[in-house]
Amino acid sequence: MISNEELMIKAKEVSDMAYCPYSEFPVGACALFESGKYYIGCNIENSSYGLALCAERNAISNAIASGEKTRLIKIAIYSPKSSQCFPCGACRQWIQEFSQGYNAEIILEDDKQGINIYYIDDILPYSFKLV
Repeated sequence: MISNEELMIKAKEVSDMAYCPYSEFPVGACALFESGKYYIGCNIENSSYGLALCAERNAISNAIASGEKTRLIKIAIYSPKSSQCFPCGACRQWIQEFSQGYNAEIILEDDKQGINIYYIDDILPYSFKLV
């Protein structure tokens, strides 16, 4: 299975593909599912700001569009503009939804290029769940 460091490398690589002419804040994400498959995504902005797509939701969307049926277990998130690039609230909810009760790992790079791991239950307490 792909390591946390390899997930971060993939997130860094895809951050170069970000389309962010308005914020100039590129973000890349690499999501690992129980199947062992990983999916990448970058942020894509739009002049109608509400239509922008975050890297995390892009990676998860790529997984779903590719037929992924297992749970999200880890996601690495990277921006060259910020260490510890935490997911926004909407992305936290998506991570919770697609981890299906598993306490997914959020992998972030600190300012010394080390890896820090957080858990979705810790950064999104009391998340919305139908069941």
